[in-house]
Amino acid sequence: MNLSALRSSLRVMLPAVLLLASCSKKDEPTPTPVPATGSILFINAAANIFVGIKAFVNAEEKTSLTYGINGGGTTPQYQSVPAGSPTIRIDNAAANTPYFSQTVTVGKDQKYSYFVYSNSSDVNAAPVGLLVPDELGAPSVPTKAKIRLVNLAYGFPAGNSSAALSLSQSQPVGFLALTGAAGFAAATNFVEINSGAADLLVTTGVTPTGTTELHVGDGTGAGTGTKTFEAGKSYTIVVRGVVGNQDPVRQPKAFIIQNN
Repeated sequence: MNLSALRSSLRVMLPAVLLLASCSKKDEPTPTPVPATGSILFINAAANIFVGIKAFVNAEEKTSLTYGINGGGTTPQYQSVPAGSPTIRIDNAAANTPYFSQTVTVGKDQKYSYFVYSNSSDVNAAPVGLLVPDELGAPSVPTKAKIRLVNLAYGFPAGNSSAALSLSQSQPVGFLALTGAAGFAAATNFVEINSGAADLLVTTGVTPTGTTELHVGDGTGAGTGTKTFEAGKSYTIVVRGVVGNQDPVRQPKAFIIQNN
């Protein structure tokens, strides 16, 4: 075939090729990006607030909580929230008026606990908030559990309210500290403990001169009994309340939250 004839053939074939190419393309919709999210467990530890609270994230209501409730009671209910810098707003649930707002940092796919607590003995003072990360990965040894302490008991221990609290295990003589010490409105890191039944202690100072301030017991605030800590699970011991509160239920006590 000479060059002229080849050019004529190409001119004839080109429209058909372009038509086939256009027919082979499908009109597929562009996928909608999935927004990055984290999750927060809200806990009402505001001992001086005698009404419930409502928690909002970027103006979206997430949960309503009475004192001592952690996002649904015994089973934690983490709320999905936008990753980045969302704004948390805590309202008076009875009056539907805001107590405070706080912008927090939330990482993608990360879990957090947000504690609403009292930092004053004044019943007219608004509560405040504390966001702590929840590192809920499996313990290094499958037979162990993970645990931490969060100190939200205002004015506690009475007479030495500046003392930091530790989570400890009773020993034949004294106690063995399991966690570091947490000052007021602070949390220790998670540590690994042996699974099984235990009555852990909330302590100040170190053995042998340290003091047992509270028994964790079964984790209901009674300070009695034992709690069976399951292998592979993560727990938060939260010490909440206000020294001198007229309601005995709202005085400093130790409670257990199972995070997973």
